[in-house]
Amino acid sequence: MEKIIILDFGSQTTQLIGRRLRELNTYCEIVPYNRFPENDASVIGVILSGSPFSVNDSEAFKPDLSGIRGKYPVLGICYGAQYLAYCAGGKVEKGDSREYGRAMLSPVDTHDALMRNIPDHSQVWMSHGDTIMEVPHSLTIVAHTKDVQCAAYRIEGEKTWGVQFHPEVFHTLIGMTVLDNFLSVCGARKEWTPENFIRSTVRQLKETLGNDRVILALSGGVDSSVSAVLLNKAIGKNLTCIFVDNGLLRKNEFEKVLEDYKHLGLNVMGVDAKAYFYQALAGVKEPERKRKIIGKGFIDVFDREAQQLQNIQWLAQGTIYPDIIESLSITGTTIKSHHNVGGLPETMQLKLVEPLRLLFKDEVRQVGRALGMAEHLIRRHPFPGPGLGVRILGDITPEKVHILQEADAIFINGLHRWNLYDEVWQAGVILLPVQSVGVMGDERTYENAVALRAVTSADAMTADWAHLPSDFLAEISNEIINKVRGVNRVVYDISSKPPSTIEWE
Repeated sequence: MEKIIILDFGSQTTQLIGRRLRELNTYCEIVPYNRFPENDASVIGVILSGSPFSVNDSEAFKPDLSGIRGKYPVLGICYGAQYLAYCAGGKVEKGDSREYGRAMLSPVDTHDALMRNIPDHSQVWMSHGDTIMEVPHSLTIVAHTKDVQCAAYRIEGEKTWGVQFHPEVFHTLIGMTVLDNFLSVCGARKEWTPENFIRSTVRQLKETLGNDRVILALSGGVDSSVSAVLLNKAIGKNLTCIFVDNGLLRKNEFEKVLEDYKHLGLNVMGVDAKAYFYQALAGVKEPERKRKIIGKGFIDVFDREAQQLQNIQWLAQGTIYPDIIESLSITGTTIKSHHNVGGLPETMQLKLVEPLRLLFKDEVRQVGRALGMAEHLIRRHPFPGPGLGVRILGDITPEKVHILQEADAIFINGLHRWNLYDEVWQAGVILLPVQSVGVMGDERTYENAVALRAVTSADAMTADWAHLPSDFLAEISNEIINKVRGVNRVVYDISSKPPSTIEWE
């Protein structure tokens, strides 16, 4: 399948570029800035992302692009545009007027292939301190803003463009048009659809797995559910799904999930491993240690079950793209380890298969619908792989899990009752390592505080706190305090991502 390669220079919005291209039905892959796939006949174009660096920084990423320019259409975004200009002999410096936020773009050449159908004074989103101060002769300016003369350019003699704004972000109102124009230059056939993904993935799974037997780490969530249906479509009876009760699930979730999967024709085994996980986590407070212990615990359980099943060669997981992006960073910074990614031991006995590792969450849901899965499974909120283990701040005990399960059930049931569940991307309750004074029945209490967390998002890469009705929050607070023994205070988290993360750990 044809694809666009996105060279990642470390921008926080690199993944959004990929997501926008896929919304335009074009497959893309994000690779490190210095790992362009040579001799890949399916590549039809290249995009250079932004970067936290200036091209003038000694530590800035400066790959040799001579094998790419002139061979493929190229679009540089922000740092990518500045680096192309820098390589062409241009002068990139800190501007007299830096642009952060909204700006109005005016095309200079409306016949330029990248500027087709871009109206004058179109809103774009800028985020750069440097700017192209001197434009080399090989560059032709095709758009400007009030403060930046060279907001977009093309390089003469090749299909190469640079834009100093970010077409991938929501606030660039003509961003999709710019990216679509670039895809037209690339000759994209726009074949990336859920149906094509299913066909190609099932074919690849059959080729890779053959007659091997696979166990799937089933969580009950959208990602592992879609993975299970895809694998079942590819290898049928050779797939065994294992659903582990690690003692960190939501209230009654173990029984509900097993009941749900009866209708999908999957071979599912339920494993009660609560005691094993509680013992491994006893006294552990540090978030990364908890995540890694939980991840290792899952693998240990799967290895043990695989030995009992015999002849199991593969472990399947519902890992998706944001899991990988947040766990592995080109700049060397790990935001947090996902149990699907960071918790795998180096000496794992099973080979790993992850059918959804290149999909964003909304794409997973589209694939699930194309597979004919029940809507209540598709619409289920994301739930972290480590479960309530990363929603209990501090050490984990069965008593704390019980308190959190009860409070969480009240919150989630309330969202359904008020018809708010589908308006929220993800919701849950956090048990804080804080006790506070309260008064209940004329008696002084000194009990736990919990935080309600609900966010809106499209892909989990960015998120805003959900503006839930105050009457709803008041009702949920009262119900939790009245019904959950051990809680006397409820707060609501109004932090967005970034700078915060969706989960607290």
